[in-house]
Amino acid sequence: MTAIRELINSVDLLYMLTWKEIRIRYKQSVMGLLWAILMPILIVGAGMLMKQAYSFASHSPLTIRDLLSVSVKAVMWAFFASAVKFGANSLITNQNLVTKIYFPREILPLACVFANFFDFLVATVFLGLLMLIGRAGISVQLLWTPLIIVLLFMITASVAVVLSCANLFFRDVKYIVEVLFTYGILFTPVLYSARAFGKWAPALLLNPVGSILEAINDVVVLQRAPSFGWLAYAAGCAVIGLFVSWLIFKRAEPLFAQEI
Repeated sequence: MTAIRELINSVDLLYMLTWKEIRIRYKQSVMGLLWAILMPILIVGAGMLMKQAYSFASHSPLTIRDLLSVSVKAVMWAFFASAVKFGANSLITNQNLVTKIYFPREILPLACVFANFFDFLVATVFLGLLMLIGRAGISVQLLWTPLIIVLLFMITASVAVVLSCANLFFRDVKYIVEVLFTYGILFTPVLYSARAFGKWAPALLLNPVGSILEAINDVVVLQRAPSFGWLAYAAGCAVIGLFVSWLIFKRAEPLFAQEI
């Protein structure tokens, strides 16, 4: 409870560090806010290339729904991947703060997650314009969207917190993270639908991020309710993961200064 009170009392510091991360990212930047949509655009391009190859093989034309499906998932995946990458290295890049003053150190990876969430919001605006152009339509199922985004944020924060701790003790963690995200997109339903794999779909959905991506695709693009079972599974992973990662972080925190 003491640690929780310290974290709550440090909200102003979290706010300051978040804006510091945002300012550093866009300071003297040529593209400005367009950097926020660069990664989703690259993912969408790769996804449409794969779907185009599949359409040639199956003689089924691409549709605007295919483009919207990949776009929605790409924005979510880009936020998750970028936040975890920056968060995993946050303690190392801010070692002067870690060694000189006391504050809840979990604020550092959380600030990276919030800074990347700002990019996510920018990309979402562009995605909304794309959906208007594509006449995607609006349904009552969109009310699920805030819950799905909160679950993704929780999972992202939990992974970023525990990896930032691990990277402090084992410096090759950041390289492992790079490799995992390079190939992880192939094993996560970003460029394709998990349902296309039939009986093997549950294996892909065991990844809670995959369950969340399928849920957002259901409510935004397909305009239907998400799978309640898999959404509940993702929610359980988010809550348990956030608690466990924070507990691991707090147990290891007294050793941070000597490891840096």
